[in-house]
Amino acid sequence: MSNITKGIAASDGVSLCSAYVLVEPAFNIDKTNNANPEIELANYQQAVANTKQQLINIKEVANKTIGEEKAAVFEAHVQLADDPEISQAVAQMINEQKVSAAFAVETIYDQYHNTFRQMEDAYFKERAADILDVKKRLLSNILHVDLPNIFAIKQEVIIVANDLAPSQTALLDKKYVKGFITQLGGRTSHSAIMARTLEIPAIVGVNECTSLIKTGDLIGMDGATGEIEINPTNKNTWVDKQSHYLQQKEELKSFINANSVTTDNHTVKLEANIGRPEDVNKALANGAEGIGLFRSEFLYMDNDHWPTEQEQYEAYKKVLEDMGEKEVIIRTLDIGGDKKLPYYTFEEEMNPFLGYRAIRFCLDNKEIFKTQLRALGRASVYGSLWIMFPMIATIDEFKEAKAFALSVFEQLKNEGHKVADNIKIGAMVEIPSIAIAADLFAKYCDFFSIGTNDLNQYSFACDRMSKKVAYLYQPNNPSLLRLVKTTIAGGHLHNKITGMCGEMAGDIMSVPLLLGLGLDAFSMSATSIPKARRLISKLNYKECQELANQAILCDSINDVNELVNSFLKQRNLM
Repeated sequence: MSNITKGIAASDGVSLCSAYVLVEPAFNIDKTNNANPEIELANYQQAVANTKQQLINIKEVANKTIGEEKAAVFEAHVQLADDPEISQAVAQMINEQKVSAAFAVETIYDQYHNTFRQMEDAYFKERAADILDVKKRLLSNILHVDLPNIFAIKQEVIIVANDLAPSQTALLDKKYVKGFITQLGGRTSHSAIMARTLEIPAIVGVNECTSLIKTGDLIGMDGATGEIEINPTNKNTWVDKQSHYLQQKEELKSFINANSVTTDNHTVKLEANIGRPEDVNKALANGAEGIGLFRSEFLYMDNDHWPTEQEQYEAYKKVLEDMGEKEVIIRTLDIGGDKKLPYYTFEEEMNPFLGYRAIRFCLDNKEIFKTQLRALGRASVYGSLWIMFPMIATIDEFKEAKAFALSVFEQLKNEGHKVADNIKIGAMVEIPSIAIAADLFAKYCDFFSIGTNDLNQYSFACDRMSKKVAYLYQPNNPSLLRLVKTTIAGGHLHNKITGMCGEMAGDIMSVPLLLGLGLDAFSMSATSIPKARRLISKLNYKECQELANQAILCDSINDVNELVNSFLKQRNLM
């Protein structure tokens, strides 16, 4: 008898194959306080050296399998294994508390792991998995316990595990590994990202999957829906699904360089979200019509110092040059809340997500802000630069930031630098105050970009990281849809475009609604663009307008989703 379960869809693809359950190694860690510090320090240092070499070897393999861009994560792993601050904390614990090297490593790395795991930002939350990966490798070298050997897999299988570390995912051979299912993880984890690069189906967040599934069980999995069937009663159903997926995959190729236009000739833009200059390559490869969000904070967070004007200039220049005439929206520094810097200490706040962050920090630290604006101004001549301020709450706040930016650009010109005369300056719509008064803000903003993750959080007063109120994260809730509609209408009143760079922009359940509400630009992860373009090409704009008008009159998100489901099924789009 088959057993059906579901998880988080992390990497598209359909597979029907036998399961191979990875067994986690057992680390027998001595917690007594009578170890010899000299011996334990030597054990730790040798483990660090071995771990670094292993990670370097893994990076070399990964360069060939997933490319240098994705393999760069293992350089970060090498640094985590030998991070001066972590190493000092481990050595101090060994010396002062006379604990074993293994116990010190487990304790210190767990502290860092917990800090990252509690972060609100999905990207940095998922970096906790990297810390855990390095910790396990260090412990395996200290205790001489072998980690699961991915290279030993020489038959077609679907891997099932509690979690799959990035260093394990990078070694997967897609000739044999036809998919993986894990209990932990999310769509933004490095393992999920690598799975998408390798084009291996992946489903994560599957409760008790290592108990439900046994080695040898036949597994049907759909990485696009998160559906899993254990020992399916009808194998042909999954064979047909595989065939249908391969046909769709081939069809998507034709949408990479197609126009983003509906059946009744309504045109929108599909753009990409990026975090680093090298991400532009993937954006262009997937047909991005622009960069809807360049998260400039990564230039700060991936550094051990405030990035200089020249460092930032080179990064912005590269993105603008690579994108040619296509617009590039660069978000100014967005730190605070859960986004910390190793070289700056924020004051403790009761509610950091409502506190000193983003544009508030920049306007209070204008020398730091000025450095970024100078770099942006100098780079502006190399492409179509659009600058976006995050966390704008009032018109006065926006006017102050815009005036400061213009004064910096004027100063650059006086110094003899060339600055483009067509720079657009707009605002992120993340706080309800700007959405409600979008018609007033639009008199001063050149454009809007809706950040739905924060707009949802602030509209429903819900911490997205709190499991107790996670049910309030409702992007298709009629209340949120009304805020989106008000924002778009306010912008259009003054002929200003409105885009969206939140998760909602690439969600199949939201795209018809956003299209109907009049959204001008959809920005999403690069790999989502062909699929979204295919969907839009099969939609009728007027019908989507009618759908959106019905949706904002619904009572709940469930009612909206039922409405959208019915709409898509009637058109054979689900």
